[in-house]
Amino acid sequence: MGHKGLHSAGVVCGLSLILPLLRSVYGDISYSFPEEMKQGSVIGNIAKDLGLDVGRLSARKARIDTVGKTRRYCDINPSKGDLIVAERIDREALCGKKASCLLKLDLVLENPLELHRISLHIQDINDNSPLFKKDIIKMEIHESTEKGARFSLDEAHDADIGENTVKGYSLQNNGNFVLNIDPKSGGRKFSELVLEKKLDRENQQQINLLLTAEDGGAPQRSGTVEIHVTVLDANDNAPVFSQAAYKASLPENSPLGTTVITVSATDADEGVNGEVTYELDHVLDESRNAFSLNQKTGEVRVNGPIDYEEESSYEIRISAKDGLGLASYSTLIIDITDVNDNTPVIFIQSFTNPIPENVPPGTEVGIINVQDEDSDNNRQVSCFIQQNIPLKLVPSIKNYYSLVTTGQLDRELVSDYNITITATDEGSPPLFSSKSVHLSVADVNDNPPVFEEQSYNAYVTENNKPGSTLCSVSALDPDWRQNGTVIYSILPGEVNGAPVSSYLSVNGDTGLIHAVRSLDYEQFRSFKVHVMARDNGSPPLSSNVTVSVFITDVNDNSPQILYPAPEGHSFMTELVPKAAHGGSLVSKVIAVDADSGQNAWLSYHIVKSTDPGLFTIGLHSGEIRTQRDISESDNMKQNLIVTVKDNGQPSLSATCSMYLLISDNLAEVPELKDMSYDETNSKLTSYLIIALVSVSTFFLTFITVILGVRFCRRRKPRLLFDGAVAIPSAYLPPNYAEVDGTGTLRSTYNYDAYLTTGSRTSDFKFVRSYNDNTLPADQTLRKSPSDFAVAFGDSDSSSEVGHYLYYTHANTKLQ
Repeated sequence: MGHKGLHSAGVVCGLSLILPLLRSVYGDISYSFPEEMKQGSVIGNIAKDLGLDVGRLSARKARIDTVGKTRRYCDINPSKGDLIVAERIDREALCGKKASCLLKLDLVLENPLELHRISLHIQDINDNSPLFKKDIIKMEIHESTEKGARFSLDEAHDADIGENTVKGYSLQNNGNFVLNIDPKSGGRKFSELVLEKKLDRENQQQINLLLTAEDGGAPQRSGTVEIHVTVLDANDNAPVFSQAAYKASLPENSPLGTTVITVSATDADEGVNGEVTYELDHVLDESRNAFSLNQKTGEVRVNGPIDYEEESSYEIRISAKDGLGLASYSTLIIDITDVNDNTPVIFIQSFTNPIPENVPPGTEVGIINVQDEDSDNNRQVSCFIQQNIPLKLVPSIKNYYSLVTTGQLDRELVSDYNITITATDEGSPPLFSSKSVHLSVADVNDNPPVFEEQSYNAYVTENNKPGSTLCSVSALDPDWRQNGTVIYSILPGEVNGAPVSSYLSVNGDTGLIHAVRSLDYEQFRSFKVHVMARDNGSPPLSSNVTVSVFITDVNDNSPQILYPAPEGHSFMTELVPKAAHGGSLVSKVIAVDADSGQNAWLSYHIVKSTDPGLFTIGLHSGEIRTQRDISESDNMKQNLIVTVKDNGQPSLSATCSMYLLISDNLAEVPELKDMSYDETNSKLTSYLIIALVSVSTFFLTFITVILGVRFCRRRKPRLLFDGAVAIPSAYLPPNYAEVDGTGTLRSTYNYDAYLTTGSRTSDFKFVRSYNDNTLPADQTLRKSPSDFAVAFGDSDSSSEVGHYLYYTHANTKLQ
């Protein structure tokens, strides 16, 4: 069977040789399995054997570390907890000829840190055939050699151990030699040719033999070598070494050419039979490459790199042969001494990055493992951090260190740490190495948003468009990402009895405050809202700020004329005596504006009049005065159209009509009603008939009244016109409120008495002094015509006198 076939069969056979699980008293476990198992083969269920929770292996970052080896031979299946073969395991490459091949692994678990030692006993399989050093063994045997002489043969080398190594030799049948097996210490076997029948050079000069070496494996493997025996003349002395075994000590890393030792052997023969040559006999390739032997002098020198970590000792067999092939053997044992030539190596086994800033002191950040391939003191390693940072290394298990925090972290102060870890061994001189790792501090929502201002003021003009921007608030949060993302909202509240959300809204991302609807200055002038800035952390943090909103006035209210009443209300006529001089006050237009400031500054203008040159109006007072004395040629009925404008931009206005009657004769009173219809001629005849009947019926009464009026005017000619004109309460808007000194309507009007000129009615309206904010419109008292007889001196004419507005006394007090 060939070598490959034997190898495959050995693997299949070896799978059945897995030994039962062994447990150590410390909870460590051991597995025994054959070499050359296929990649992915299951060695054992390590989770079950150690009593670990398979579901938490991945969370605890379970992994296999190979102690002292750079290659990763095994791995763990975290989903099943199986220990599997990660790559080819060759016992011969790992342990050579050692009887026991032990591979040490560490099972490392985190959170918390847990370490289990795993010992893998690699069992040998018969995957190597015995091999001889040479394909042909040439021997020269003198014919004088006595029967029973022994001739040592080259040892067959089998890389396997135990039963799989060389177990025996067999020799092809011949008539001169038999084979003798010579067991040695350590289970090694050497073969010898034993001369059974003396040689006869003249009969046979060359003898060809076939030597077969067989191992004890199943299936069995073998190797062969040809032996060519040349029969010589007699040479009866073999070389003899000065020592049966030589020992030497050599530091690792010794330079090439360094002399290790010199061996010597002597031969008692003379001439060619006494010339000794030295050879390295039965030497593994590693030893052959590491050392060289001078065939003439027996000097052993360094021929290749010497590494204590690769091989700590060498055992070399040296042969000494004379010129005719007689040989003797000696063993050279070279012990390699360690030199501190390996710097410590730092491995980051686990590292939590980033780490939250709110972790308590003593939190484990990472796990560090330090290895040094040297031995004794040269491999004793200490590990430390030099920087002044809130982290330190705490020794854990063996060469493991835990990187833990020593103080409170604050990302807003320091967000990143560059950590330099230094490892130093105790060799002479000591060697050290460093490794840098970067640690980021993860943000935690520990800072609330802070507004840039303690309070905000917003100014908005009334009648604004819905959605217009009032102002912007801004808050800063030093936290990161969502913890520093600020969201704005308006806190619930009421403004003028309505929810604040019906007036304002805030952009949650930008902090821009918008008006939800149009605001009215006349409704309210200012209000306050509370804006909350909340971050997006978990849990969220927030802070509040007060935003004061001030509404500025816009000229959106036209002047409202309180006196005279608008068209459609009671018909008002002013009586102007014919004796009125120029500059006399005959009436007054009173108007108010709900706006404030210059938007409520009113000006009065006469836009149309029956006689343009007769009357003038005060620009700001509204007082109507005569520009000149009344003449007989002036029209008795005067109609003035007055416009009241405010001072806003653009200006708003209102218009009213003022009816004036120039007459000293009360007989003309029936014609008063016609002033509102002076442009209508269809009813002229009716009025004339009524006037004639009235004059005829009440002639005497009229004479008496006129005389009384003239008499009163002589006593006080300016009484009716120097005072302010009374404002009937019926012309004030219902529940008209004053505007705290900003509008044109004042809070106090004082009237003693006045008469109205309602058609066919005798209504007297008495207005008292009001100091409250509302001018009532419901103070009308019904009076009979007899109630006014005294005022006109004739009770019979009282029903007609009611058609005239008669001022007995008027005093208007404007504040």
